Amino acid sequence: MTREGAYVIPTPSTAYRLLLCDLMTDRLVDSLPVQGLSLDDYIGKTGSMRGTVPIPNARLAARARQALTPGRTGVWVERGPDIWWGGILWTLNLSSDARGFLGAEIQAGGWESYLYRRLLHDDYAVTGRDQLDIARDLLAYAQSAPGGDLGIVADPGLSGVLRDRAYSRYDLHTIGDLLDELAAAEDGFEWRIASYRADDRTRARRLQLGYPVLHTGAADVVLDHPGPVLSYAWPMDATEMATTWQTRGASINRNQTEDSVPLTSPLLVAEQDIATGWPRLDGTSDYTTVEDQSILDGHARADLAASRRPGQIPEIEVLLGGVVSPALVGATVRVRIRDLWHPDTLSARYRVVGMSVSPPERGRPETAKLYLEVP
Repeated sequence: MTREGAYVIPTPSTAYRLLLCDLMTDRLVDSLPVQGLSLDDYIGKTGSMRGTVPIPNARLAARARQALTPGRTGVWVERGPDIWWGGILWTLNLSSDARGFLGAEIQAGGWESYLYRRLLHDDYAVTGRDQLDIARDLLAYAQSAPGGDLGIVADPGLSGVLRDRAYSRYDLHTIGDLLDELAAAEDGFEWRIASYRADDRTRARRLQLGYPVLHTGAADVVLDHPGPVLSYAWPMDATEMATTWQTRGASINRNQTEDSVPLTSPLLVAEQDIATGWPRLDGTSDYTTVEDQSILDGHARADLAASRRPGQIPEIEVLLGGVVSPALVGATVRVRIRDLWHPDTLSARYRVVGMSVSPPERGRPETAKLYLEVP
């Protein structure tokens, strides 16, 4: 046993601890052993944690029944003294194999997953308000209702980008979807909810807001292949690429006796791309609750800008330890690769936009996959 009575999961090099807490108070309920643990964290996507709690005897079964309550159990993953992940237990699947061995398969979603389960039940309208203030308003709304306060603290600061927004209670938007749509607008921002330790004992959740993107760390981390980079994958995908774009909004016809047609943006064409040899590839998107032409046009410009080149999200697998930790999400790394494809050595800076951690198992080292944003 260690501080807070937590069970230490033995590994060759370090110890992971799975802390199970009451979601609303963060009171520690228990810490249970876990097998096959995996966890990931991203910018722009909700992270997850998976694992199986073994049930070898009646005592551990009783503890697991008390501690594992989907929907009201908060999950924190510690590695050494640091918080590496946090979220909400959403599913539990109790299973027994042919030999009678019991296991509780658990899956948790990052704190962001909570905001996709909260609806806007009131009208909201602002004019000329900074987009980061709107994001904080939405979080404050979610946490102001009884049973809604998870203690998430929002980053301060402004972006200087002013928005007009009107949301109707009848549309029943989720808070998470509203944040995503706001962040994805032209000249938007990035957001995520980070888990960290505020002091020696206090676990904390923070809504991180970054304009135009989230950045962490000061100095670049250098990763070489061959070297700390064990393997890599460099996909390029043009299936979602577009050189023209048109966006549809809400219906602009209030007369039910006539055909209903949506508000549409102008057809945008990346003429320079076509002139330099790219084919015409048409793209479209829908914002069915947007009734303002200028807002819809801004979404169209942002969507086209994001789709004008083949998508690339390279991933590299590295050994954990030292400077490689979940704190790298949002940081800049310099990747250097020399092999048959890169005989002159690739040396370039990338931002880490996601990480998937694989704790050590028998015969397998402790590794992480870093997902990179191409500049």
